[in-house]
Amino acid sequence: MMEFGHIRRLQDARFPHEVAVIMPGEYFVSQDPMIVYTVLGSCVSVCIRDTVLEIGGMNHFMLATPTGDAAPDRWGTSARYGSFAMEVLINEILKRGGRRNRLEVKVFGGGRICEGVSNVGEQNVAWVLDYLEQEGLCPVKADVGDIFPRKVYYFTESGRVLLKKLDRIEHLAIAEDEQVYHSTLARKISKGDVTLF
Repeated sequence: MMEFGHIRRLQDARFPHEVAVIMPGEYFVSQDPMIVYTVLGSCVSVCIRDTVLEIGGMNHFMLATPTGDAAPDRWGTSARYGSFAMEVLINEILKRGGRRNRLEVKVFGGGRICEGVSNVGEQNVAWVLDYLEQEGLCPVKADVGDIFPRKVYYFTESGRVLLKKLDRIEHLAIAEDEQVYHSTLARKISKGDVTLF
């Protein structure tokens, strides 16, 4: 079975490599040149690569750590939580030969796209920047916060990023998608559901 076989892949004539599309709660790592793509609202994606071996990847998480009934499981069992998404992304790169002292880190997302609710994006950004500092990893680039959703294309071998801030119509659609995902997540947590991946 192909590793990361659950991740949708596509060809795009604009790009020289295959594109892996990740959704909230997913991550992707490749030793071969690839492009990882996602769309972020209040979610955060961290892009990490070993600058010598050119092994890179990206995660996409919606919440920093489990809360409420799921709080005792601080590291979670799903990449929907930053606490797990960061560990698994770094470990996947290291197990392929990457070295911690050669990791290049870039952080994106955390926009405030929903008015009148707690600023999940700001909380995600604060959490991930604190996590990286504790791990001794300093982002070389961060485009976070503000009110815009973002499209992110990450080139795993070079660390190049193409970033587009989205307009109001796309903004509303992404906010709605995130609310649905957040509601689904809350129901799963309250049921004590276990998600296998």
